[in-house]
Amino acid sequence: MAEEKDQVSVYGARVHNLKNIDVSIPRNSLTVITGLSGSGKSSLAFDTIFAEGQRRYIETFSTYARNFLGNMERPDVDKITGLSPVISIEQKTTNKNPRSTVGTTTEVYDYLRLLYARAGEAYSYLSGEKMVKYTEEQILDLILHDYKGKKIYLLAPLVKSRKGHYKELFEQIRKKGYLNVRVDGDIREIMHGMKLDRYKNHDIEVVIDKMVVGDKDDKRLKQSVATAMQQGDGLLMILDAQTLSVRHYSKRLMCPVTGLAYREPAPHNFSFNSPQGACPKCKGLGVINRIDIDKIIPDRNLSIHEGGIVPLGKHRNIMIFWQIISILERYEAKLKTPIKDLPDDAIEEILYGSDERVRLDHTLIGSSSDYFVTFEGVIKYIMMMQEKDVSATAQKWAEQFSVTTECPECKGAKLNKEALYYRIHDKNIDELSSMDLSELYEWLSNVDQFLSDKQRMIATEILKEIRTRLKFLLDVGLEYLSLKRTSATLSGGESQRIRLATQIGSQLVNVLYILDEPSIGLHQRDNEKLIKSLMALRDSGNSVIVVEHDRDMMLAADYVVDMGPKAGRLGGEVVFAGTPAEMLKTKTLTSMYLNGLKRIEIPEKRREGNGLTLTLKGAKGNNLKGVDVDFPLGKLICVTGVSGSGKSSLINNTLQPILSQKFYHSLQDPLPYDAIEGLENIDKVVNVDQSPLGRTPRSNPATYTGVFSDIRSLFVGLPEAKIRGYKAGRFSFNVSGGRCETCSGNGYKTIEMNFLPDVYVPCEICHGKRYNRETLEVRFKGKSIADVLDMTISRAVEFFENVPQILNKIKVLEEVGLGYIRLGQPSTTLSGGESQRVKLATELAKRDTGKTLYILDEPTTGLHFEDIRVLMGVLNKLVDKGNTIIVIEHNLDVIKMADYIIDMGPEGGKGGGQLLCCGTPEEVAKCDKGYTPKFLKNELEYEYENK
Repeated sequence: MAEEKDQVSVYGARVHNLKNIDVSIPRNSLTVITGLSGSGKSSLAFDTIFAEGQRRYIETFSTYARNFLGNMERPDVDKITGLSPVISIEQKTTNKNPRSTVGTTTEVYDYLRLLYARAGEAYSYLSGEKMVKYTEEQILDLILHDYKGKKIYLLAPLVKSRKGHYKELFEQIRKKGYLNVRVDGDIREIMHGMKLDRYKNHDIEVVIDKMVVGDKDDKRLKQSVATAMQQGDGLLMILDAQTLSVRHYSKRLMCPVTGLAYREPAPHNFSFNSPQGACPKCKGLGVINRIDIDKIIPDRNLSIHEGGIVPLGKHRNIMIFWQIISILERYEAKLKTPIKDLPDDAIEEILYGSDERVRLDHTLIGSSSDYFVTFEGVIKYIMMMQEKDVSATAQKWAEQFSVTTECPECKGAKLNKEALYYRIHDKNIDELSSMDLSELYEWLSNVDQFLSDKQRMIATEILKEIRTRLKFLLDVGLEYLSLKRTSATLSGGESQRIRLATQIGSQLVNVLYILDEPSIGLHQRDNEKLIKSLMALRDSGNSVIVVEHDRDMMLAADYVVDMGPKAGRLGGEVVFAGTPAEMLKTKTLTSMYLNGLKRIEIPEKRREGNGLTLTLKGAKGNNLKGVDVDFPLGKLICVTGVSGSGKSSLINNTLQPILSQKFYHSLQDPLPYDAIEGLENIDKVVNVDQSPLGRTPRSNPATYTGVFSDIRSLFVGLPEAKIRGYKAGRFSFNVSGGRCETCSGNGYKTIEMNFLPDVYVPCEICHGKRYNRETLEVRFKGKSIADVLDMTISRAVEFFENVPQILNKIKVLEEVGLGYIRLGQPSTTLSGGESQRVKLATELAKRDTGKTLYILDEPTTGLHFEDIRVLMGVLNKLVDKGNTIIVIEHNLDVIKMADYIIDMGPEGGKGGGQLLCCGTPEEVAKCDKGYTPKFLKNELEYEYENK
């Protein structure tokens, strides 16, 4: 029994492609599950072990609570023993909400808000003076000190810059026995029926007392101050009768010069997700959408008649053009006059409208008399189309004329003025949120010495908590991020490491953590930090299972489970389970790559390219520091550098949007840059990113690649289908007609079990085939459309060998190593690596021009050494045809195969954004800047020694 408690044992796992496997994983150890993409790693780790752990946890709730939570499907496994509470940290959990940031996810920002609410010092945003807060006794002492022997008026403020006639207010004051008020700086006697101009802003204070300040025991002064405080809601003004200067006193935080008062600070006053703290203009987003005039009038040489105002298009005989003709007549201009020659006032009126009504000539509108209408302007119309209650098409049309810019009021800080004028050691909360985490950690480590004794007493515990959490983030290699960075801009690896740091910070013990490739997007330099963090998690009494392909991670693990032997139906078995040292002595596919028996060969010689270049000059978005870079065409180019060094800013956010705007009129604006040269040398750009294929089981490789349309067309053209008059929709399982209506084309029915998990049973009518009997009677080479969807890619390649249109698309899926997946396999069951390769194959199947530029962001995500070898073979074929491929990558097996390397750095965040070196891998290995050359040099030396 003791042995049973020391390990997590899985018996008879059959989820997805797992072949009834038994496996035991030691507890309180760091275990790596590895193997080919599609071999069953995620099926074992997430769909079996994690799913069962989560299901058991939910089963501890009452039946009433489980009714609200929804049901967990029981994984197809005989039994699992030794299971601890399970926490899964996957890649797919990135929050796309623009309000979610690194600070809010890690809760560090919540502690910062508390720090500023309790220990921050307030300053006036009107005068810059430090805000003051007095007790009644202190106010009395100040008046006696500053005004002794002087004649003063004690005023209680009632109205501050508001419109109204205030007749009732004056009557109330008069009934209380007060004789005078100060209105807009002038002291006046209150008369019966007295009122002010209701359309002007007014300041009103009631005169509580008029006196000469005497000695300290002046009871009258004490009484008058108390009355003024009561009438003025904690505020009091003293007017010097001689100099007419005014000073303000308050029980609340107040500016002594202007009288500006702040609310009592609370944590929500510093939250951009709360109405009390958010900037009123951008509602806490930091950016606003505004109409871009340059997008409305891109070419001022054109006339309005020729379509110079893009939203209007070319001249037509319609109302809006009649109105514009009438406006132009007032300025003695014509519709055919180039826009650059039109008076500015005329353009202003056309764009923004006018209060003046526009006269429509009766000859234009075919009426017996002239007609007068209101013209609201082109921009007002576009803004109306951006409202939520118009159609999605209209909104999309309007979006092309707007641009997202920094909020002019808060300058991107997201908070209101009041929140930004609280400071700790001369820094406001936004300035701290904008720092790199390493810079912030250093600042917080030294801030104690600059705090007052009172501040230090309040802040000690909060600072300690913030520093602890930041340390965990630094330990997993995220020092280049800032708390302000939005979650939507993080890569899968970054968001996973943030959650990992949060978990380490929670100090839980006896938990089973399951991670999905946390090394994604991590440079070799930072890999060691990550491994140490995982070991720290293990050493604090937890079990850690990592699904991973990284060589360093495998060798550092306590235990390795290798899945295989191949992928898909040929996988799903445990080919090895034991320590890394034992694994190196075996002959599994993984161990052969680890011990050097197999390896990804470097090319015999580097490609020369076609001699043409694409040059980007002055890239300065995010942390880029005016980068000038050449991309030699006809080569495999690899962009490298530590995490946060500016790779994605340079390629994904600058170069790719420039090219997409040029070739496809994309709406995404590139980050700032000076110039780009050599665009004529390419004619197409293809971007293969890491977003998932689809979120529903109806999405599959056949529908995504578009080959399903060709297959349906093939079936429509068959004699049997023609006789029956079938159209393409007959062979779709997404629309009524040919599908099985009992299960709506799903192939299975969901039986709801109330408190037990839903049970999925094959449809009793179609038996999982998705189509009705009539549709399945149409056959090609003896196979129905359902049989075709159930084929593996490799089988389909043989089956459609004489149908070039279909063959070309599915052959590429086989070439990228996906021969084992089924054509109709739901995309929800595909691993991350498989999804990305389906997207890659879809792009590769399209005809290349020999002048195409492909951009790939970490294509090795989820790929085994063998999968990388296959992938590089496909990429090399593309480059050999004259195309150019730019790959953002950390994997040395890819970097060493590149023809040209662009290395960014030297550090991440503010310490990065520079081009360190570029050239062939051999040239870069000799460079003495940055971290990549050192690792590359070791790799190349090993390769050349073992050739």
